[in-house]
Amino acid sequence: MTDPAAFYTAGYSLADREQALRMGRWRALGARSKAAHAVALCARAGLAPALAVEIGCGDGALLEALSRAWPGAALDGFELSEPAIEIARERSIPRAGRLEAYDGAHVPAADDAYDLAVLSHVVEHIPDPAPVLAEAARVARHVLVEVPLEANRSAARPAKRAEAARIGHLHAFDRAAVDALVRGAGLRPVAELSDPLPYEHHAFFATSRVRPAVKWALRTAAWRAAPRRSERWFTVHYAVLAAR
Repeated sequence: MTDPAAFYTAGYSLADREQALRMGRWRALGARSKAAHAVALCARAGLAPALAVEIGCGDGALLEALSRAWPGAALDGFELSEPAIEIARERSIPRAGRLEAYDGAHVPAADDAYDLAVLSHVVEHIPDPAPVLAEAARVARHVLVEVPLEANRSAARPAKRAEAARIGHLHAFDRAAVDALVRGAGLRPVAELSDPLPYEHHAFFATSRVRPAVKWALRTAAWRAAPRRSERWFTVHYAVLAAR
């Protein structure tokens, strides 16, 4: 990916209306899980953000979900892709303030401007995520990072790596790598969770119901029995809330 801004602009500018609508539904489905993770982690840490920012907010699907989950919070969002920001603005998200395209390097906000900065499924797309984490830690006292943990046997298969590259994944993280990134930004993890994801996620792009149902059941059972061990075999989503 030589030009990230162009890559994501193309992703949010699909000419095929049906395909664009389908991808919008996919992002909305993902946003519900991501918002639930954010709510759970903040509750565990006793954090009730009054002002939060999503860095890499895409089309605003997660911001919209967070506005429902946190009815007292004001929300800003910054994103590389101008077309994505236009979609986010069209949502008329309650209590959304600044929804702006930015350069991907410097968050246009003052030090300590926010209670919480959210980077959900962002850092795996960035060639060098460390400066972005540092920026998040500069503008917010708490930072929430969520990624797919793709350093596992299933995700290492050639077809899976090709698909990850197609959608812009530049890193295959495990917990240790995420922890190193967070601590390198001067942050201290205070709460974490992993999630093998509900059946709806596995079935969304499937052509039949049987295979995703079996996949979901097996992965959920393995994860419940041994969460850390299962991460070596298949991808789960991992979220960590950290504080300065």
